[in-house]
Formats: sequence, structure tokens, C-alpha cells
Amino acid sequence: MTPTGPSTDVRNTKKTENTENTENTENARGPVRRSVLISGASISGPALAYWLHRSGCAVTVVEKAGSLRAGGYPIDIRGTAVEVVRRMGILPQLRDAHIDSRRCTFLDSDGSTVTSVSPSAVAGSVAGRDLEVRRGDLAALLHQLVRDDVEFLFDDSIDTLDTPDTPGTYGPGVDVTFRSGRRRTFDLVVGADGMHSHTRELVFGPEEQFHHYLGYCFALFTMPNSFGLSREVMLWNTPGKAAALYAVGDADDLHAFLNFHRPRPPYGDFHDPGAQKQLVAEAFAGAGWKVPDLVDALRHADDLFFDTAGQIRMPRWSRGRVALVGDAAYAPSFLTGQGSSLALTGAYMLAHALATHRDHTAAFAAYERDTRGFVAMNQALVEKGGASLFPTTARALERRNARLRDLVALPSAPARPAHSALTLPDFAQ
Repeated sequence: MTPTGPSTDVRNTKKTENTENTENTENARGPVRRSVLISGASISGPALAYWLHRSGCAVTVVEKAGSLRAGGYPIDIRGTAVEVVRRMGILPQLRDAHIDSRRCTFLDSDGSTVTSVSPSAVAGSVAGRDLEVRRGDLAALLHQLVRDDVEFLFDDSIDTLDTPDTPGTYGPGVDVTFRSGRRRTFDLVVGADGMHSHTRELVFGPEEQFHHYLGYCFALFTMPNSFGLSREVMLWNTPGKAAALYAVGDADDLHAFLNFHRPRPPYGDFHDPGAQKQLVAEAFAGAGWKVPDLVDALRHADDLFFDTAGQIRMPRWSRGRVALVGDAAYAPSFLTGQGSSLALTGAYMLAHALATHRDHTAAFAAYERDTRGFVAMNQALVEKGGASLFPTTARALERRNARLRDLVALPSAPARPAHSALTLPDFAQ
């Protein structure tokens, strides 16, 4: 069930051009609100905007896309993140939007069935508590929460940031020049613009120094549901390669997924869709089952998303008056299933730290101190077998299949969540 309401409403409110902002100062009318610019309007950006507005900040969100992106591949909301969305008041709507897949069927190289298991058992989620929703449904709900209280600048992005580069030195604010040419000054800037964050590059340097490649490339796209699938996932494997079809409800389209092992990331292909399609087609040449149909659909897809499985690991998440949240700071990769949950939880923790500490330097330090252990545990999931769905050798594939058969043979075995927990501090009313 898709949340009701205009998911692409781009109404901008509170558009006063703040050209001179001073953090936590006072004038004749009382305290001046701390102004914060957030780059990115996907998950962590609007979530952070909600909590910052609640604590009294004047928030602006800039998004390079012209509007919110609807639909999208299913994402998980697990563990601590469920408590975050409950505190935001949107848990009932997300439960309504829960996909509730019925089964996950694993296929051998020739398309024969290895076994069918519960999707929650495969994902390590807790049935009845953890959620799976379309990314666009969550983004739309978050936008609806804040659109009347937060300024949104769609079809724009940060071009330059004028902020001290030397740690420990701080100016009176951050002078921002946008791609559109407008100029503004903010007390703080937060990069919530994803794994390939432009904000991070401007302040901390090239992505390569923080990107930890996990050995896989993947392609996501939609294709017609000519297979008669409903509320289920089908996953085909050979060593080093995987293809999946995901039917969300009884929709006419399927989410298709092609994943393959590659020792080194194809950096030269990141900005060339034609080269990406050719790379995937070559990787799956000669594959069995329905994979040739998926590759053909890939060639004609107009919504291709291609990337590598990787993590962002940084020694610090802030510098001066600029901080990072979500994938921009600590992307865990899709192999952990924790990207959206870390984004929601990290946004809460950053906003709480800023609400608790008047000095942003103390706030950023508290944010890292209280959140880094949680991030590290969840990023480590992939090192503890989180990539076992995609074995790279025949022996590893057979071991994985044996474990899957055991899940069916031993249904009474207690489920263990594939994520760690964090105790959330209370947010002052």
C-alpha cells in the first residue's frame, strides 16, 4: 500500500534568504535559530530535517533531482530504526506499506529449485517487527512530515562550500554557492547525499580514500512481470554470479537484480550507462535459466541503477561546521541490509546531539562517540557472512545451499536478527 498524499509536492516554505546567520546568538527579539543546510532528500536528509526542526532549527534541504523519486527497490527498516520511525509517528503507515513477501525461492544454475524459505529467515529480519517497504514510499512519508516546516530546494545542489579546512578552526558560518548561482550562509551544513557524496568530496577529499570495495558489482532495473510472480523473490546463482526477480505485490513490473563478483571496481564505467550495460552483459554471457531475458531487459531499461557493493569508512564524520550522515558517512552496502536503518538511526543521533549541545563541535563529537560502535557492528555483518547469498566458489555455494535446506528442515530454530541494536536517547519534547 502506497502512502496517500502528493509524493512529489515540491512546495518551498520559509524562503527568506539568510545571508548572515550566527549560531546560537541573540538579538532584540530573542535567540536566533541555528540554520542548517542538508544536502540530499532521500532518507537520512528528510529524517534529519524532521528532528532538527523539532529542536528549533531553521532547516533547508537541497536536492539535485527535480522531485522526489517514486517507487524504487524494496528497502528494510530494522531493529533500532523501527523505534525511530515509531517516535516520528509514521510506523502505522509503514506497516500498511509493508511488502510482506511470501517466499524466497533459490534456483540452481539450470533453474531447478534448491529450496524455498521465508524471506525473513534469509534477510535476518524479525518477522512481525522489522519492515520492508519501497524506498519511494518511505521517502514520500518523510517528505510529508516536513514539507510545511522545512524549505526544500529541488533541482539544485551545492557547488562550493567556503569553510575552514584546518580541523579546529571555525568561521562564523558556511558560505554556500549553489549550482543555480544563488548564495546563502548557514551555521551548519550536513551531507546526506549518499555513498558518492559530493559534500564529502568538497570537504574531505576524493571518495577513493574512504571507499572499501567488497568485490561485487550490481545492476537494478525494472522489467515486465511475464513470469507470473506475486509477492515473492526468485534468486538464481552460479559461483560469482546471481540474478534475482522481486515481485512486490501483484504489480505488472518486477524488480530485476544482476550481481557479479569482480576483483577490482570498474571506476571508468560509473558514469557511462552504455558501458555499464555492456559490462553486465559480458559478465552473464552464456548463463542459464531466464538470465538472457534479464540481460535483454537490462539493455532496454531506462531506470538502470549500477554500482559496486562497497562501504564508506571514515576516521571522522565532521570537519568544522560540516558533518555527514547516512551513506555519505558510513554506507554499509546492500549486503548488510542495513543502509536505510543506519540512515534513520544516524539522523536521529546527530539531531539529538545538536539539540543537546549548543556548541556544534561538542555535538559532532557526541554524535560520533555514541553512534560509531553501532555503525561498526553493522558494517561488520558482511565480514561475518553477509555476502553468503552470493558465493564466489562452487564449494561455498554448496555450503550456502545446505544451510538454506537446514532452514526448512529445522523451522523451530530461533531466528537471530542480522543486525545489532542501539539504545536511543530520549528526544526532549
